[in-house]
Amino acid sequence: MTRGPWWIVFAAGVALAMLARGRTFIAAGVVIAYVAFCAGVIGAHWRRRALRAALSNDGGSQGKPTLVAYASQTGFAEQLATQTARALQGAGMPVQLLSFADLDGAKLAACGQALFLVSTTGEGDAPDTASGFARKLSSGATPDALKQLRYGILALGDSSYARFCAFGHALSGWLQRHQAEPLFDMVEVDNGDPGALRHWQNHLSALSGGAEIEDWERPRYGRWQLVERRLLNPGSLGQPAWHLSLVPEDGVDLAWQAGDIAEVGPCQPPDVVERLLDRLSLDGSTKVRCDSRPMTLADALATRLPLPDAHMDTMAGLAPQALIDALPALPHREYSIASLPADGRLDLLVRQTVRADGKLGLASGWLTHYAADGTHIALRVRSNRGFHAPDDDRPLILIGNGTGLAGLRALIKTRAAEGRHRNWLLFGERSAAHDDFHGAELAAWQAQGVLQRVDRAWSRDGAAPHYVQDAVRAAAADIAEWVAQGGAIYVCGSLQGMAGGVHAVLADILGDAGLQRMIESGHYRRDVY
Repeated sequence: MTRGPWWIVFAAGVALAMLARGRTFIAAGVVIAYVAFCAGVIGAHWRRRALRAALSNDGGSQGKPTLVAYASQTGFAEQLATQTARALQGAGMPVQLLSFADLDGAKLAACGQALFLVSTTGEGDAPDTASGFARKLSSGATPDALKQLRYGILALGDSSYARFCAFGHALSGWLQRHQAEPLFDMVEVDNGDPGALRHWQNHLSALSGGAEIEDWERPRYGRWQLVERRLLNPGSLGQPAWHLSLVPEDGVDLAWQAGDIAEVGPCQPPDVVERLLDRLSLDGSTKVRCDSRPMTLADALATRLPLPDAHMDTMAGLAPQALIDALPALPHREYSIASLPADGRLDLLVRQTVRADGKLGLASGWLTHYAADGTHIALRVRSNRGFHAPDDDRPLILIGNGTGLAGLRALIKTRAAEGRHRNWLLFGERSAAHDDFHGAELAAWQAQGVLQRVDRAWSRDGAAPHYVQDAVRAAAADIAEWVAQGGAIYVCGSLQGMAGGVHAVLADILGDAGLQRMIESGHYRRDVY
């Protein structure tokens, strides 16, 4: 609940009641506090209603709005949907917020992009508000023209139940059968798992063009030291890609599994911080507390969202500590982990992002350019159980491109440590001369028999582009044979282009129904971004 003027009146009433010596004044203080509290609650209620009304009607002036639809039993999915809509709207995107009770085929057909936040109740049932829509799913009723729909799903559930996130899976299957296109893989949230919710926020940032969307929970990072940064593709036609190694300040943080994700808390470039200090006439060496640690004002400001010019005047004159307390933290960025705890360090593969104005991306710029060797990096690890290695010796087909090799590298390391050598890598990049990421290591694994087969696709080395999905198609018969022998397929890399192209080719090879069965059994998994 936002603390507005009602809170001040409430506090004044409580203070009056506590300080008063006469019954009349005590009663007056209590009444004032109670009335103020009621006003605050009622005001918050009407503000929420007004917000939902505004969002449900926001057609915007920038084209079709993104539909944010929720199916909520206890109110949690509705709360997250409202936060989702506000985040996108704050990033300049038109949004329409709707309950599943108000959703029908016509509304779906009318929008080009939709985000669904859905709960599962009981033993796999849809929430009451979505029961009508659930009947449409089970009856096979077809909304008009869903081919143009691009969608994402946040599924809330409880893994202690056999049918975990069942309604989310049913919705996803129904949308795919009617040829709607997923924006990203479904995000499953087990009992409100904050890591999964941060992953959802990361998708929102990507959907809004990289907008800096404030994290919904206070960051709780560990301190890691940058000990190595090595350019992987000198002379490449693509943006620089770097191998980074970090070690934790606390050894207990060396704990994760192959497939898990590193969430990095980036910092602003030094020139941005200097300009802000100059504008506010503040001394960057002033000591403050930020995220429960003492540091200089300059270091603290580097971790905060930039201050809009329109708000500069309101911040001028604030004490340094008050300024830090008022500014939200920069949002995190996610990277696949390329190493195992046994390596004694956490490895990342990071490609520099260059914005339209020529500036480096927030996190990629911090990690690959601004942070010097030895710099402490804010980082925490998020479990990503949907991309953990199989716990048996099934054949494993690993497909990826670019820095997606990171997640695949950790999986290969795990399989090597477990003595499971039925592994096949299909990897795509630009050119063999400049973009053979960790080529010597991959060759050594192949010589040792850890990798039984390696197929590379170099998109710039031939007369016509040759991508990793082309390598998958060329190996169709062998892929079908490995799958028939119980093999699993893991895909890691870029969502746009590669992941969609690979998925389409796999559907051609294995059939839509066969690929869906692999998804349901956990034999087809993706970590795409």
